[in-house]
Amino acid sequence: MTRWVAGVVVGVVVAGAVVGCDVPPAPDAAPGPSGIRSRSPVAAPTAVTSPPTAVTSPPAAGAPACPEGGVRLVEGAGDAAMGLRVADVRLVNCGTQPYVLEGYPEIRLLDRKRAPVEVAVQHGGEGIAAAPTGTEGDPLRVELRPGQAAGFGMVWRNLVTDSTVPAAEGWVLEVTPRAGAPRVQLELRHSVDLGNTGKLGISPWKAADRTAPAQ
Repeated sequence: MTRWVAGVVVGVVVAGAVVGCDVPPAPDAAPGPSGIRSRSPVAAPTAVTSPPTAVTSPPAAGAPACPEGGVRLVEGAGDAAMGLRVADVRLVNCGTQPYVLEGYPEIRLLDRKRAPVEVAVQHGGEGIAAAPTGTEGDPLRVELRPGQAAGFGMVWRNLVTDSTVPAAEGWVLEVTPRAGAPRVQLELRHSVDLGNTGKLGISPWKAADRTAPAQ
């Protein structure tokens, strides 16, 4: 009788263990927005991101966009001695087509408020400097391939000859590179300080010696 009771107890315990192990599977995950039910539990993502949008690569840092005419101005070197000023301006072909220059540029000077400065622009430095200044020479045809540059020189005197006439100072250079071309402007780091001489000499276009650096 004792053995029979013990056997019953053991059977009940084993049956309970078997029944306890028969755990029903976890319910399916709730359907997502697409209506498809997941068959296995998946950890929820921490964030949802949209796919990247294709964009055009921006220009190099510090490089301005190429103006409408396909060229840009770059302020070059300058020299000031005993009131005589000499400066160089470069024109860079930043477009995709050859750019032809011939003769002299047409220029205007503007003040800080972009109002025109009264100045007589002449070809060469005669009457401004006795010695050569780099503004001499005959006009030549210059063809610029993309990335190449040409330049022209300017010469003037910072001289006040009449204290009753306000001194003129140009801070913006406006250039028409060739007939019919759009004007290009350059904000100068160093002003064209004419005093009250009202005279500025320029050179014809001259090809640069090497390919222009990125500006």
